[in-house]
Amino acid sequence: MHLNRNQRINQISETTLVVGIDIAKRNHYGCAIDERGRELKKSFAIRQSLQGFESFYALVLKMMETHDKTEVIIGFEPTGHYWMNLAAFLTDHGIPYVLVNPLHVKQTKELDDNLQSKNDQKDARVIAKMIPQGYYSSPREMTEIDSELRRGTAFRVRLKEQVASIQNRIRRWIDIYFPEFSTIFKGLGQQAQAILNYFPLPEDLRIFSKEELIATLQEKGVRYLSKKKVENLLKIAEDSIGLQDGLEMARLEIRMLLDQMAIYESQINSLTENLIVLARKLPDFEYLTSIPGISETTVLELLSETGSLKRYKDPRQLLKLAGLTLVTNSSGQSNGKKRISKRGRRRLRSLLYKAVFPLLHANPAFRTLYDYYSVDREKPVTKKEALVILCRKLLQICHGLSVYEVEFDAERMMRDMPFLPTSKAA
Repeated sequence: MHLNRNQRINQISETTLVVGIDIAKRNHYGCAIDERGRELKKSFAIRQSLQGFESFYALVLKMMETHDKTEVIIGFEPTGHYWMNLAAFLTDHGIPYVLVNPLHVKQTKELDDNLQSKNDQKDARVIAKMIPQGYYSSPREMTEIDSELRRGTAFRVRLKEQVASIQNRIRRWIDIYFPEFSTIFKGLGQQAQAILNYFPLPEDLRIFSKEELIATLQEKGVRYLSKKKVENLLKIAEDSIGLQDGLEMARLEIRMLLDQMAIYESQINSLTENLIVLARKLPDFEYLTSIPGISETTVLELLSETGSLKRYKDPRQLLKLAGLTLVTNSSGQSNGKKRISKRGRRRLRSLLYKAVFPLLHANPAFRTLYDYYSVDREKPVTKKEALVILCRKLLQICHGLSVYEVEFDAERMMRDMPFLPTSKAA
């Protein structure tokens, strides 16, 4: 870690012009300094337009000539999406840029003037002065497939959020007009959706007998109906406490919500199929999907967050990216409890956590490791801590499979963990 920072510091020499930019929606603000943090040009505005970018480019060339600089490095916070257009312009003109962590900027502001104040000019100056100290990171070089996967999966996440929002609205509707419905159908599966679409209100069900309702639903294409559930549904419809006003609009609302959810789910399925086709072009895909319990969708989302795992020299880089690095607070003879940093990509960390649950059922090797840490160990950890350990192990194994271009081998995984009980490992 210290070596990497030294390398970043060494990239800034006497001939380097450093420009820090505070990103905003309409007007960015920049500040130019030299390798020692001395201001060469105080804060100046950069318009978010082609004319503004070209004026900024001309200014950079002029400052390099004026101060005898042969190199330039530009840094800014990746604030929202407003930095992307400027980054693309800089790339097209061959100007390197780096990213500064917004949290670091926030914690460094008071060092500048010993004040808690915040403004665009000050932020630009703070960002600029952090770069010669090595407090920045270089953006990952994105291939065309990487870019497509990154944008596609981000869009997929937004679509899933829309589905979740509509499902919540449907549950609210059920609580108002047919609250007993959720005691029969716990989720919003195909049968539940079909009944809500055709016979959403208790009044719509009371006119049927069990046999008539089953026959009617089957005529409409609903299959695999549970006779017991249908019978119980008719019983609770008799004594429902659902509202009795605005019933016509209530029927219309629930049907529209179900239609919207179906459209979004269809779009998600179509988008997922296209993204998997793209992901299969990456060499990592074949090796990562060889892990029992890991689906193609999981691998797709993983690669969209990390890119090819071969680019990482050490799995610890991936652990840091996911916020799974172990940290502790210690002082003197007091040793604090270890925990994960959570400083990284939240979506990647969430993906790994969700991915370990299927592994417990489909992958005996991971199940053995989980049982060891949560039960068999002399000092077992909590179940949640054991799951986090599995997240770390999964990421390390994925890195190994990609780098060495091999498929998952459960026996090899067991041999690499000699601390496991012999009986379990066998």
